[in-house]
Amino acid sequence: MATAPIQGKKDTVVPGRFGPWGGRYVPETLMAALEEIEREYEKAKRDPKFKGRFEELLRTYAGRPTPLFYAQRLTKKLGGAKIYLKREDLLHTGAHKINNCIGQALLVERMGKTRVIAETGAGQHGVATATVCALMGFECVVYMGTEDMRRQELNVFRMRLLGAEVRGVDSGSRTLKDAINEAMRDWVTNVRTTHYLLGSVLGAHPYPTMVRDFHKVIGREARAQILKSEGKLPTVIVACVGGGSNAIGVFHEFIKDKKVRLIGVEAGGRGEKLGDHAARFSGGQPGVLQGTYSYVLQDAAGQIALTHSVSAGLDYPSIGPEHAWLKDQKRAEYVSASDAEALEATTTLARTDGIIPALESAHAVAEAIKRAPKMKKSEIMIVNISGRGDKDIGIMRENLKLD
Repeated sequence: MATAPIQGKKDTVVPGRFGPWGGRYVPETLMAALEEIEREYEKAKRDPKFKGRFEELLRTYAGRPTPLFYAQRLTKKLGGAKIYLKREDLLHTGAHKINNCIGQALLVERMGKTRVIAETGAGQHGVATATVCALMGFECVVYMGTEDMRRQELNVFRMRLLGAEVRGVDSGSRTLKDAINEAMRDWVTNVRTTHYLLGSVLGAHPYPTMVRDFHKVIGREARAQILKSEGKLPTVIVACVGGGSNAIGVFHEFIKDKKVRLIGVEAGGRGEKLGDHAARFSGGQPGVLQGTYSYVLQDAAGQIALTHSVSAGLDYPSIGPEHAWLKDQKRAEYVSASDAEALEATTTLARTDGIIPALESAHAVAEAIKRAPKMKKSEIMIVNISGRGDKDIGIMRENLKLD
């Protein structure tokens, strides 16, 4: 673990840094690959053909734009702010993850590589990766902790049906962190032929920036949609935060609008004890994990702590470096929701508006349920529904006693 970052001069924009956060902490064998990705991505951003193909696939394959839905019955039940839901759950594969996977798949094609590896926790990124690999004809290997494989059997089957090889990881906590470790070992071994399709705004530069850019479409759409519906910007935007890709995707378009509050919701788990949650900002310390400098849940000796969440996608021990910077700048606020609150929010949204959210997204809904009644009826809240709950039905059946 590293405890001190490398900083540029004040007001200097350092590539790959968000203030002191971010960077590129990887074995030397990966530096050339990261530099190649950065170089090719910078070229791709300026290529109208790349941009045009990306936007076309988002539209015709992924199903964008996603609707901004006025949750009338949830709004009425809570009695406060007007609540809109950004419906990323309606995308192909069932979550926002497909945005980034399409973008990186086009980059893989551009670099002339034929093999893709990925990590996954809840399985949504793995499914999206397997999907784009089938679309583009790439070999696909997905690493997944065996505990997450147990919790997400449906997504494991979906990945295999799509032609991907799913490799179980039985070390450590057998969850997302451990899957990333194995994916990085694979990448070091096969770096010349293989692209690592990282699934969140984590890892070494350029991943946090690149993944954010592929997800910025969420906020761009939401801004245009709310202005069309309400004629004004929202008072607050709420999104769940694991690594932080869906949150940064919806936040980014509004960062300069200081009157719009940005709220990220971490996994409060089952308690405040280290190992019982995945709330990095309330329980973590600055450190380096898997290529980037950010807030990390760690013990007194600097060892990575175990985490817990009822949601398989929020139990990562670190958080994207841009979120660390937004927290430092007081531009975004980060709170947590417990397992119980997320499960209750799932039931509430299902019964008020007929939408079963992913358990990740349910954390954001839980915060909306707490916050909306304290707001004025003239105020507007957007909640990002990052994924649908089909994949979590097994977990819900284990944890919910329905009337």
